[in-house]
Amino acid sequence: ILLCSISPLSFAQTTTVTGTIRHSLTKELLPAVSLIIKGTNEGGFTNEKGEFRITTSQKLPFVLQITSIGFDAQDYQVTEANPVINIDLIPGSTLGAEVVVSASRVPERILESPVSIERMGAANIRAAAAPSFFQGLANFKGVDMTTSSITFNTLSTRGFNGSGNLRFNQLVDGMDNQAPALNFAVGIIVGPTELDIDNAELLQGASSALYGPGGMNGTLLLTSKSPFKYQGLSFQVKQGIMHIDERQRPAAPYYDWAFRYGKKIGEKFAFKIGGQFISAKDWQASDTRNLARNNVLSEVKNGNRQTDNNYDGINVYGDEASASMNSFAQVAVAQNMPAIAAGIGQVTGQPPTTALINAVFDNPGLIPNIPQTLALRTGIAQLSPFYNGIRRNYFAGQLVSRTGYDERDLVDYDAFSLKFNAGAYYKITNNVEASLLAYWGTGTTVYTGADRYALKNFLLGQYRAEIRGKAWYLRGYTTQENSGDSYTATTAAVAVNSSWKSNQNWFAQYTATYSASKDAGRSEEQAHGAARTAAETGRLLPGTDAYNQAFDKAINTDIKTGGAKFADKSSLYHYEGQWDLSEYTKVVDVLIGGNYRRYHLNSKGTIFTDTTGPININEVGALIQLQKRLLNDVLKLTASGRFDKSTNFKGRFTPRFTAAIKVAQDNNIRVSFQTAYRFPSTQDQYINLNTPGSKLIGGLESFQTFYNFINNPVFTVFSCIGSRDCIIIN
Repeated sequence: ILLCSISPLSFAQTTTVTGTIRHSLTKELLPAVSLIIKGTNEGGFTNEKGEFRITTSQKLPFVLQITSIGFDAQDYQVTEANPVINIDLIPGSTLGAEVVVSASRVPERILESPVSIERMGAANIRAAAAPSFFQGLANFKGVDMTTSSITFNTLSTRGFNGSGNLRFNQLVDGMDNQAPALNFAVGIIVGPTELDIDNAELLQGASSALYGPGGMNGTLLLTSKSPFKYQGLSFQVKQGIMHIDERQRPAAPYYDWAFRYGKKIGEKFAFKIGGQFISAKDWQASDTRNLARNNVLSEVKNGNRQTDNNYDGINVYGDEASASMNSFAQVAVAQNMPAIAAGIGQVTGQPPTTALINAVFDNPGLIPNIPQTLALRTGIAQLSPFYNGIRRNYFAGQLVSRTGYDERDLVDYDAFSLKFNAGAYYKITNNVEASLLAYWGTGTTVYTGADRYALKNFLLGQYRAEIRGKAWYLRGYTTQENSGDSYTATTAAVAVNSSWKSNQNWFAQYTATYSASKDAGRSEEQAHGAARTAAETGRLLPGTDAYNQAFDKAINTDIKTGGAKFADKSSLYHYEGQWDLSEYTKVVDVLIGGNYRRYHLNSKGTIFTDTTGPININEVGALIQLQKRLLNDVLKLTASGRFDKSTNFKGRFTPRFTAAIKVAQDNNIRVSFQTAYRFPSTQDQYINLNTPGSKLIGGLESFQTFYNFINNPVFTVFSCIGSRDCIIIN
C-alpha cells in the first residue's frame, strides 16, 4: 500500500529553476529576458530585478533557450532538479535578427522575411525622439504622417498620405483599430499606452493577401506587453511648452502622463492595467487665404474679404454660402412681375408692354398716389432694385458670399486624450492561453476631411477575447463608437448665420442695396460696401451672449434637423481564426485562416441613410499560405491567397508570391509579387451628409435610383457655377 501511494507522486515530480540574468560587461541585471524550454511553450521572463523562476514537469535533462533583444542567444542545459543558475548574456548585433510575424503570419527573422519589414521594439520606443510613440513611427523608412491635430496623426506609406487613410490597415493586438463610421484609425484616442507597447511592425505595400481588404499601402501591427513578461508598476510623465513663438496664441503647457501595472499571480494567471492622459492647446488653423472651391481640385486664388466679394476663406466657415446677384434678381422678377404688370395695365388702362413697364420703373410717379394703388406702388418700389439692376446690367454675373466665422470661434482647441486598457491572461495548459483585453478611450481633436470635423468628447472602445495555442488561435472582438458631442465646424457656422438671417433674406438685401447704390451713382466698391453693411445688420459677433447661444444650439442639434451635431453609435463585430498545419504537412508548410465581420451602422440619419434603422454590412474572408524551403534552406518560396466577399460587392481574390534567396550568412535577396484591394468604405457606400459646399452621397446603385441620376444627369461644379446666371424668365 505504501509503494502504491508513492508511485503517483514520483510521476508528478516537478523541477523549479531559479536564478538571475546579467549583462556580461556591466553586470547589470536584465529585465524581460525570455527563457523557454526547448521544444515546448513552457518558460517565463525575468522580472525588473533580472530574476526568474520556472516550474516544469519536463523530464531531466532539458535545455533553456535564453534570448533578449540586443544580446546573443544562449542555451543552458538543466541536468539536476531545482537548480539555481546565474547567466551572463553577451551583447551582440541584432540588426535583422529580430523575430517578426507580420510578413508571413508566422515567426521568422526580419532578414528571412519575404517582404520588407520595419520594426520598433520596446527599447526603440523609449528612445524615440518624438513627443509620442505614435509620432515616432514617422521615422520609419517610407512613412508619411499627416497631422490634423496634436492628438490626430494619420500614417501612410509610399506617398499616399491623407488625414483619413482608407488604404492602410492598423491592427492593435490583432484588432482592426478603425472607427466603424470613419473607416480609419482615430489617431491615438484608443489603443495601448506608450508604456504598454511591446513592438510595432510595419509592412509596407500591398498586404491584402494576409490581412484583408484595406492594406493597399501597408499594414501596421502594434503588439502590447504581456504581463507574464513585463511585471511591476511603471509611470511616465512628459511635459513641455507649445506655441512658444506666440504667433497664434500665448505659450501653453503640454501634458502627457501614463501608467502601467502588470502582475503575474502564480504560473497560470497574469493581468495588467494601464492608462494615459494627454492635454494640450491645439494648433489653430489660421490660414485664411481665398479658395476657389472645387472639391478635391480646389485651389488658392487671390483676394480677401475686402477685395473679393465672393471670398471663401480656407479656415473661415459660413462663407461657403455663395450666390449670383443676377440669379436672385431674376427670381424676384419672375415671382413678382406678373402681378405688378397686371396692376400697371389696370391703373393705366393700357396693355402692360415692356416699354410701359420700363417707363413706370424709371418714373414710379406715373402711378397715381392714391390709397387704391398703395399695394402696387409698394410692389414696384420693392422690385425696382432687382428689375432695374437686370435692365442696366449692374450685376454682370457677379457672385457674392456671406461673411463667415474664423475656425478659432467654432472649434474647441482644448485637445485631450484619455484612455485606459486592461487585460487578463490565463494559461489553460503549457501550450494554450486564454486572454481578455479591453481598450477604451475618449478625447477631443480635429479631423480634416470633406469638412472640418470637431471630434469633441469622442468615445471608442475595443474589447477582445482570444484563445491561442502553439499553432492556432481563435479571436473575437468588437469596436463600439460614440460620436459624443462631435460636429462639423462649417455646418455650425452656417447654422449660426441662418439663426439671425436666412440666406434668402441676406442675398436679397445685398442685391437690392447694391442695385440701389448703383442707381445713386456710387462706385463698385462703395455699392458693395453699402450692400454688405445692410445685409450684415444683426450679425452675431463671436464672444457675445447671442452668438454663444446660437452656437450652442447649432452644435447640440442633429445635422438632419438643421444643426451640426452627429448622433453616431456605430459598431463593428469581428471573428477570426488561424491554424498553422505545418507539423502535419511535412512536404510543404501550410497556414489557413478565415474571418467574419459585421458593420452595424447607427448614425440616426446624421451620417448614413439609416433614418429608418441601423444598416448592417457583412464581410467574410478566407486565406491559405503555402511555404517551402529548398536547396538546404537557400531558397524559401511562399504563395498566399485570400478571398473576401462583402454584402454589396462581388468576391475578390488577392494572391501573393514571394521568394527569399540566401546568398550568404545574413545576406538575402527578396523577390515578390503582391496584390491588394479594398472594399468601398461604409461612407463610400451609405453616406448621406449635407455640407455647406456639397452633399455627400454614397456610391451604391440605390442612390442613383433615389436621386434619379439616370434621368437627371450629374453636372460638374464649374458647370453649376456657370449656370447660376442663366435663369430664364417666361
